[in-house]
Amino acid sequence: MDKMKFIKPVAPLLLLFLFNTNFSIAQSVTFSGYVSDAKTNERLIGANVFDPVRKVGTATNAYGFFSITLTGTDSVTLIVSYVGYSTEVLKYPMSGDKEITLLLSPSVTLGEIVVTGARGEQVQERSQMSEITLTPDQLKNIPALFGEADLLKAIQLLPGIQSGGEGSSGLYVRGGGPDQNLILLDGAPVYNVSHLFGFFSVFNPDAIKNVSIFTGGFPARYGGRLSSVIDIAMKDGNQQDFTVDASVGVISSKLTLEGPIKKNKSSFIISARRTYLDILAKPLISAIAQGQGTGGYFFYDLNGKVNYTLNSKNRIYLSGYFGNDKFYAKSDNHYDTGIEQVETTDKYKLGWGNITSTLRWNHQYNKKTFNNLSLIYTKFKFDIGADLYQKTTDNNGTTIQDDALTYLSGVQDYTVKNDIDWIPSPHHYIKIGAAYTYHQFSTGAYQFLSKQDNNSLLDTSVGAKPIYSNEGYVYIEDDWQLSQRLKANIGLHYSADLVKSKWYTKPEPRISLRYLINENSSVKASFCTMQQYIHLLSNSNIGLPTDLWVPATDKVPAQNSWQPAIGYSQSFKIKHNDAEITLEGYYKDMQGVIDYLGGANFLSTAETWEDKVAIGHAWSYGSELFIQKKTGKLTGWIGYTLSWSWRQFDDINFGKKFPYKYDRRNDVEIVGTYKLTDNCDFGFTWVYGTGNAITLPVAKYFDGGNNSLVTILNGGNYGFYAPAVEYYGDKNSTRMKAYHRLDIGFNWHKEKKWGERILSFGIYNVYSRKNPYFYFLDADYQGNPQYKMISLFPFIPSISYSLHFN
Repeated sequence: MDKMKFIKPVAPLLLLFLFNTNFSIAQSVTFSGYVSDAKTNERLIGANVFDPVRKVGTATNAYGFFSITLTGTDSVTLIVSYVGYSTEVLKYPMSGDKEITLLLSPSVTLGEIVVTGARGEQVQERSQMSEITLTPDQLKNIPALFGEADLLKAIQLLPGIQSGGEGSSGLYVRGGGPDQNLILLDGAPVYNVSHLFGFFSVFNPDAIKNVSIFTGGFPARYGGRLSSVIDIAMKDGNQQDFTVDASVGVISSKLTLEGPIKKNKSSFIISARRTYLDILAKPLISAIAQGQGTGGYFFYDLNGKVNYTLNSKNRIYLSGYFGNDKFYAKSDNHYDTGIEQVETTDKYKLGWGNITSTLRWNHQYNKKTFNNLSLIYTKFKFDIGADLYQKTTDNNGTTIQDDALTYLSGVQDYTVKNDIDWIPSPHHYIKIGAAYTYHQFSTGAYQFLSKQDNNSLLDTSVGAKPIYSNEGYVYIEDDWQLSQRLKANIGLHYSADLVKSKWYTKPEPRISLRYLINENSSVKASFCTMQQYIHLLSNSNIGLPTDLWVPATDKVPAQNSWQPAIGYSQSFKIKHNDAEITLEGYYKDMQGVIDYLGGANFLSTAETWEDKVAIGHAWSYGSELFIQKKTGKLTGWIGYTLSWSWRQFDDINFGKKFPYKYDRRNDVEIVGTYKLTDNCDFGFTWVYGTGNAITLPVAKYFDGGNNSLVTILNGGNYGFYAPAVEYYGDKNSTRMKAYHRLDIGFNWHKEKKWGERILSFGIYNVYSRKNPYFYFLDADYQGNPQYKMISLFPFIPSISYSLHFN
């Protein structure tokens, strides 16, 4: 009884003590903020923030923001790391939420900084599979054609991603076509990614901060394409110091300016590139034309970006890209018949280009919630034209006739998009968002203009009318740590499209799973479905950017796909340097793919484009091996792809399946960079690929029809000539020769008081392999039919000189 009397008054105090003790033990503290480059204050994407005691961590988002919530009463140690930067180890007391800015300094030599217990999220720990990230330094160290560092050429060196052929910047990912790649520049889709008829991409490496490539297992935040996502982030601009980078190469020069508008608050970057092929070739062309004509080709790029930090929770960005290719020719002629004097001027043009612009507002609602609102505009335009001018003078006076013809096509988008990152705990990273896009497609139209003596004779347009569509989506995804070994990224992307009173809708579930076998290895699996409301009509007989972007309509359905994949990932050390290996197998099924019907031509106005296409089925499967060494004097990767890719159309190849043109059984890529000394590095690439599948005639016969007979006199004997008719067998039943090539490059760096100078020398196709560009049917010296091959690039040396001013 006495005990009960004692316990009754003490019990409430005891419960209160236990509650407070439990609260103290389990109290949580949220550390949030940004990870930036200590030298430029540039935000770092994908930097790792890790607690080695609790063994939990997170990575910064696309704007350098992180949030990690920890429990306990002791102090916390955070290890902050990023490839190419010195690792920082920081200690904080567990006393209230903290907003911090973490600064990392670029390391002098990769792999030199070793911190015990330091580790970011390794490849085997991530739930995401089929993802690879590239940095500007990797891009610039890869040898390239004419010494021009090229983003898409570098991406072609990754497993599962194939080029369209010699010099081409097209991407064919896991059996997909170039229209099935979502290529984003600061969130804006880029429709045409090629300069110089496909030999260079439109992306200037000097303006790029980070590139993420997804070939499968797509997170729910991405949609609208079936085969890949290439998410390119532009640099924000140096907030600390004004810098200048300039380089002169064989065919182009580049200039980049960046610096603070207001130190640590606002900055800008402007990066420009232009070729001077037209300037170099002008005297030669003029000499050949004997002064009566000229012509040329050039392209340019201009990237620009400004940002302004309003306060610790709000920041705005405005970025843009402007690029154009232009081919032009002009010929002048005059003659005197004795009755009249005639002067003619004929002008021809071919041009294409992109414009993108993105306005973004970052807002941090609280320590766990980050929001980004984007307004996006993008435009692609293609035009080809001729202007024929004639001035005739006779006894009756002077007459001027001016006729012009222009063909136009293109696409414009207006987009509003909002994305939210919510990190409630280290076990959940939730992303929610929505977007709406208004599309305007110009699917091919002619403009005719004819004037005589400044009086209009004809001014009209013919061709397809513009098509408008409305596309939108919502999504939610959660990167969820289910247990110590099991992690999942689960999401749903729901999309809809309205075009010509036709509604398309599609729920697109996504899931990626990772199971840790041990600390260094894991198995992964993923499944995703995708819907695409846009098509690309490619005329394979023309090597120019005459492809037409067209929408899904009431006649031509949307494309859709489903893709499962399974893989193995492991990280390991090579003499204390980080390395990793991934092995993946996949199967991809695609419905609603289109191709031109036999004989169809984009220039014809007799039919709409919807009547010129066949709708079919595509599927591909294969496996990919990727071994990468990230740090140390020698860095690089080895990639291997074994794959099959098929197409089937009821109206093509008699309804039988056939290999896709870019079906390649084997692809091998070896890429490396070796730091010879502090001032000199060496880069090399070697690639091998099974030849493309092509369709060639398998037999010839002579058409004996009367219309084809031509009588000739031959040594007193009469004979006839009948044109040969070529018979083609199954589509894509012939293989080109295998493709392989070795490229090397050297860079010499020299530190100066004002900055750095770099001399670069490279060789494209070191052993001058004659790789096939296309085949044609000809005859040998005895008149027997013979296939002949055209190659483009032999052994090509290059040199460039770059300056960096601090």
